Amino acid sequence: MRRVPGETGTASAGGTSAGGAGAPFPRLTPVPDLEDAGPARGDRGHPSGSALLAPGSLFDQAGLRTFAGLTLEEIADRAGLKRIDVVAWRDFDDPEAGGSELHAHRVISAWSKAGLDVSLTTSSVPDGRTVVRRDGYRVVRRAGRYSVFPRTMLSGALGRIGTGDGLLEIWNGMPFFSPLWAHCPHIVFLHHVHAEMWKMVLPAGMAECGYAIEHSLAPPVYRRSRIVTLSTSSKREIVEQLRIPAERVSVCPPGVEPRFSPLGERSVVPLVVAVGRLVPVKRFHLLIEGLVRMKPDHPDLRAVIAGEGYERPALEGLIRRHGAESWISLPGYVSEEGLVDLYRRAWVVASTSLREGWGMTVTEAGACGTPAVVTRISGHEDAVVDRRSGLLVDDVDDLVHGLDAVIRDEVLRRRLGLGALEHAARFTWDATARGALAMLGAEALARP
Repeated sequence: MRRVPGETGTASAGGTSAGGAGAPFPRLTPVPDLEDAGPARGDRGHPSGSALLAPGSLFDQAGLRTFAGLTLEEIADRAGLKRIDVVAWRDFDDPEAGGSELHAHRVISAWSKAGLDVSLTTSSVPDGRTVVRRDGYRVVRRAGRYSVFPRTMLSGALGRIGTGDGLLEIWNGMPFFSPLWAHCPHIVFLHHVHAEMWKMVLPAGMAECGYAIEHSLAPPVYRRSRIVTLSTSSKREIVEQLRIPAERVSVCPPGVEPRFSPLGERSVVPLVVAVGRLVPVKRFHLLIEGLVRMKPDHPDLRAVIAGEGYERPALEGLIRRHGAESWISLPGYVSEEGLVDLYRRAWVVASTSLREGWGMTVTEAGACGTPAVVTRISGHEDAVVDRRSGLLVDDVDDLVHGLDAVIRDEVLRRRLGLGALEHAARFTWDATARGALAMLGAEALARP
């Protein structure tokens, strides 16, 4: 069974949904006449969609031109990269693994298959072995959910990690402060700023501590590091909120796997699909409320929210209170084949998430020719080209309006579906892996 990609953010098995329920969506522009709408724009006047950084222009970023057109093997050889350490909070086998872990797995497995010696240090997995090898790379899981941070930093200070040819730190909420102990070129994956997420998943005191580390303590440590994020909108947020110099933040969009393709048949009745872990930042309760409001106008409406998480009891209770058990389903984890089938049958994919580095489920669905109606947030502003591959919405009213328009108007739905297919076709995991390795290679070549 495949873990459906979740948000690339902090989660706690003992968290609470308080603090996120009332957060507003960032204004859906009128839907008619999309063909004549002109350039789609985000909420701050920035063009939406990753046309801001097309995959072909990835190697036009500073320091990367020397690697343009090279394979992974050639990039590694030119930069002198053979042994790479990776440090991450969670492993891909963790029950709570989400988009961040999927992204890391795709990248470092590609590096390993290209002949690089890659070793991942991360936290333990329930009933999992301490040391495993997965898709060519080594995984060391010796520390607990919270102790992984001090133990990894101590290992770095003692020279047990971070002494090879390169290091990749995955900063997912709490940082490892690798610039203080890494003795080799390094880059940092930072998908998005966590901001209010701390209050959504941690108790008072711990939440304020996490926020202070992210916004005050960590930024000065990382200002000279190469930060790699998924989208131009997330880069803007990192620069504005964490005050990381813009020239030190690079963009490398995630890929889409080839199995996501527009085959099969659409559902005969309107089907809305959402995919992600059942955690507060996804705000699935808002999606459920919106769907319930739509039901009278669409009697045959069906919805599937695929994923697992500790908010399942609350969401099931909400569905029961609305008497919607017969048409809103929470199937839990779905297989890889099942996920592809869901995307292909869906009329539209929806996301009410508060924070995303990208929103990989959106482009996965897009590769199946399925349009999206999603919140106007950093990440989504690149994963969706507003009014071309889907619609960006600001609140529950706009969500209902957008979903209703896509379901009711077949011409609009087909047009957005074709746009979604075209947009998703621009992203591959090979390009992502090469771009990330080139960024590490550029740091290696820049060292005296």
